[in-house]
Amino acid sequence: MYYVAVHHLANKLAHSIRRQELLCPGDRVGVAVSGGRDSVALLRLLLELRQELGIVVVVVHVNHRLRGSESESDADFVSCLAREHKLELCATVADVAQHACDTGMSVEAAARDTRLRFFRALLGNGLRPEPTRTGTNASADDSYSRRAEGGVPVHKRELNKVVTAHTLDDQAETVLMRIIRGTGMRGLRSIQPRIEVQSERGTRAIVRPLLQLRRHALEQYLGDIGQSWREDATNCDPKFTRNRVRQLLVPVLEREFNPSFAERLAELAEIARAEQDFWDNKAAGWVTAAIHRLEPDASCHRRLQALPAWAQGGPQSTTSNREERSRWVDRRWLLSQSLAVERRVLKVVAEKAGFPLDFAKVEEILALARGEHGAGKRLALPNGWRVKCTQDALEFISPPATSLSPALRPYELRLTVPGEVEIPEIGSRLQAIRIEAGERSPHCDSDHLFDPALLAKDLTVRSWRPGDRFWPAHTRAAKKVKELLEKRRVHGFERSLWPVVLSGNEVIWVRGFRGRAHMRPMAGEAAVLIRELDGIEAV
Repeated sequence: MYYVAVHHLANKLAHSIRRQELLCPGDRVGVAVSGGRDSVALLRLLLELRQELGIVVVVVHVNHRLRGSESESDADFVSCLAREHKLELCATVADVAQHACDTGMSVEAAARDTRLRFFRALLGNGLRPEPTRTGTNASADDSYSRRAEGGVPVHKRELNKVVTAHTLDDQAETVLMRIIRGTGMRGLRSIQPRIEVQSERGTRAIVRPLLQLRRHALEQYLGDIGQSWREDATNCDPKFTRNRVRQLLVPVLEREFNPSFAERLAELAEIARAEQDFWDNKAAGWVTAAIHRLEPDASCHRRLQALPAWAQGGPQSTTSNREERSRWVDRRWLLSQSLAVERRVLKVVAEKAGFPLDFAKVEEILALARGEHGAGKRLALPNGWRVKCTQDALEFISPPATSLSPALRPYELRLTVPGEVEIPEIGSRLQAIRIEAGERSPHCDSDHLFDPALLAKDLTVRSWRPGDRFWPAHTRAAKKVKELLEKRRVHGFERSLWPVVLSGNEVIWVRGFRGRAHMRPMAGEAAVLIRELDGIEAV
């Protein structure tokens, strides 16, 4: 009998995987390997454990093409690593920079989106992404096939799981970044150990088995086994918020306040995850009891009818009758609950209806329910929803369902500089704020700052029109607004009412997209900030 030594870190990982039931015997596991320290360590650890866990290991790699020859070297390194260990390799190439320009996402967000879509495709959810050719001899199958042993494309044999190398340090940084930005219990959960992905063949998952391990432990492990890895210079670039948190903030907090600060933040994320799961289950009962739909009867009087199917996340009504699409919360029941329950019920209402609610908006709705805004007031909500308060109920009024509704007709308004204009059709307001020279905060959102000398005295706010063109940041030419919205997957009434701002005949601002730099002011000079708000309005 032979004894195969297993590193102590592998034993710790195996215990964590079993305790959380992240991997099961028989799983075909795609390991996302960038070539960096964490992902290479994850691969080597799972290779030590694959026989014990009863899994098949496949290497997965996405070449983002963000660092030129370095990206190609990363891909070559991963390919060699797979070949060395006789592993299947599934790789794709994506033009992430172009994807960011096309969608208006940041480069980091575009890279995450690209990876996630690729992982979902490998798990049998949706179409595989189109690979980008990287040379005259490259082919689609080259960028999406087994390159180590054999020759059968991996996409013909789907994976059960994809594992990524997020560590305890990543978890701590994410929690801290969300606290700085502002978050609730749901946001504190941060990086989830498991994300379920539905496919035609059942439930698959993206899992993060390293969330209880530190980076320095992984580096020590690679040193112990003599395994090299690739360094990504962008991980040290201070222009990225995560890098500043990692290099500046966390070390100070660990040195000056608590050497186990990262571990405590990771524990907070785990506590928040369990708490949120509990409250989500409790909320289903509250919502079933308190959420109703308006049904007109034969005499045209309103009556409240319980709607458990909708409250439990069932299919939404597709009728064009606006009353039947509206929702009510039993006001007296709501105000009899604790503040925590009040807030959570409103969040669930918004989630089921499909519009976001931040903390400030929840507090405004509760103030409305308590009568603090006085009679004859209603609140504009995101995505065209509104809420008004009656004696017995909070009425959430859905957006118009047909293009025949006057509320869906194109709108056009004048916005003075400085000034503010309300857009009832989308339930929001736009502000143009003049910032004098020397008064600009270094934290001001420069993506929405404009040089006053380049703007007309009065701006035009309207819904976009066919033929409108807008020049997004970091692109070589203007693009059709229609194409930008299609790539962002904006559909239905929301798309038809999407707001734009014009100076003269030029579209200078489009909701959700960054404009190019030629309209921005020089540092220290006067500027105009254009921003979108929500707010209370009179009936």
